[in-house]
Order: sequence, then structure tokens, then C-alpha cells
Amino acid sequence: MQLIVHGGAWNDHGGSWREVSGESYQEGMRRALDRGIAALERENALEAVIASIEVLEDDPLFNCGSGSSLNLDGKAQMDAAVMTSEGMFGAVAALENVQHPIDVAREVMTRTDHLLLVGEAATRFARSCGFPPYDPTTDSQRSLWREIVGQGQANLLPHLENFRGLQRCSDTVGAVARDRSGRLAVACSTGGLAGKLPGRVGDTPILGAGLFASRWGGAAATGHGEQIMRRLLAFRAVQMMRREPVLKAVATLLPEDPRTFAGGLIGIDWRGQIGYYANTERMPLGIYDRGKILIRSLD
Repeated sequence: MQLIVHGGAWNDHGGSWREVSGESYQEGMRRALDRGIAALERENALEAVIASIEVLEDDPLFNCGSGSSLNLDGKAQMDAAVMTSEGMFGAVAALENVQHPIDVAREVMTRTDHLLLVGEAATRFARSCGFPPYDPTTDSQRSLWREIVGQGQANLLPHLENFRGLQRCSDTVGAVARDRSGRLAVACSTGGLAGKLPGRVGDTPILGAGLFASRWGGAAATGHGEQIMRRLLAFRAVQMMRREPVLKAVATLLPEDPRTFAGGLIGIDWRGQIGYYANTERMPLGIYDRGKILIRSLD
């Protein structure tokens, strides 16, 4: 059995998030990994990735659930998705006022014939499933939103890379697991870019972009969502796993120069091998492989 969890891949632009120690991110990885391992040993790969993501959605250090970035209107619009190697998939986009978006994505997968629900309708669906109203906004993200608006950074839209220096949080979080039956599952959750246009949807809920799973493996991507979508990054990584080791699959799809595209990939292949790679300065990781645990960061 294997499980890998990441807390996002990002570069150090000198923002005030420097005040948060790397050790704190590693503590978050440890909690997410512990919860995921328990679910993996007790149940299956799907429950493991969802359990890990729920922990990160409750941790304000990570850009998902509580702690999600705010859009230009000052609202947290969140994306999440889950997929299994049997081809089951469910996702939500621009979801508001929910504590655990990943749980709503699972409900889309298991309770409907749809793949993706968006916006206010996704929130209504969450209420119909019994998820109560919840405000994921944190003081830190509200302060960042005021800074973006106050500095007039919104005038730089749609070229969001012009104020990436204000992205003081990690990016999309993700998890990939393989259970004792050889089944794989992948899950991702994100608040997206700080200061994004209302209604913007990133790569996370897009099948084959932010995540993908098949009999050959599972992969989860993180980084600039538009670039990930253009490359169908996760799908291509899993396709490569059919013939190549997972480490080669995740490493060769990202450019060496992060100025072209900054991001990261994690994956587990059908052989049970784990791979990860990022061309950014940081990507917190938690890894469980046949009873062995590793918590690390790429910084």
C-alpha cells in the first residue's frame, strides 16, 4: 500500500508568508498522512485520499477549504475533484461556503450521473447533501485580499503572473493512494489564485488536467492552473506510466525553467512505485510506502 500527499508547489517571492516556518507545513503533511494511512489500512485508496485532503482543508496554512485564497470580490470560490482507477470521477468548481469541498466532489461522483457541478448550483447541491453553511475565510487571506485591491493589482488582470509575488500561500493540494487490492485513487482541492476573476476555474476539477487515474497509475498536479490545463498534465503523466517508471513520467513533463511554467506532480504507478517532482522552490510532501513514512519538502 502506498500514499503520497503534497501541500502545493510554489516559489518564494519574498511575501510575508515567509514568517510561516517550513516545519509548520511539514506538521500539516504529517497530520494529513497519518489520517490517510489510517483510512488506507482500514478501508481503501479512495477513503485514504479523501481523508488526507480533509485534513489539509481544515489547516489554514494550505490554500484549500479554510484558508482558501479570495477572488477579486473577496469571496472564497473553491475547486475540488476525486477520481479512481476504475474511471469514477466527480468535481466541483467555484463552490462557496462549504468546509470540505472534497466531500462535495465525492457526492457528485457517487450520487449523480454528472462529472462536474459549478458555482451557486454546486453550493445548492452541497446543501441538499446535508453540508451546512461554513465560511472558509481566514484573517490572513482577507488581509492579502485588501493588499491586492489596495495596491491596484487588479488592474493587471488578466495577466495574473504580474502579481504572483502576492501569492502568500501554497497552491493546490493533492493526494494519490494505492490500496492492497491495487486500486488507485486521486484527490485535489484548492482555493485557486488570490485575486482571480470571480468564476475562474482552475485545473483541479478538469478531468486529465489537475488529476487523473487509470489502471496504469494516478497523478495529481499543482501550479499555474491555466498552464496545467493547456498541457493536460495529469493525463499525460498517467499515460507515460504505462511504459515508463513513475519518476520519469512526472519529471519529464515539467520544464526545467520555472519561468516557463512553475509547478509540480506526484504519482503512483501500477507497479506500486511512487514519484514526485517540482521545479519550484517548495513542495511539502508526505509519503507512505509499504510501512515506511517520509515527511519532507523540496526547499
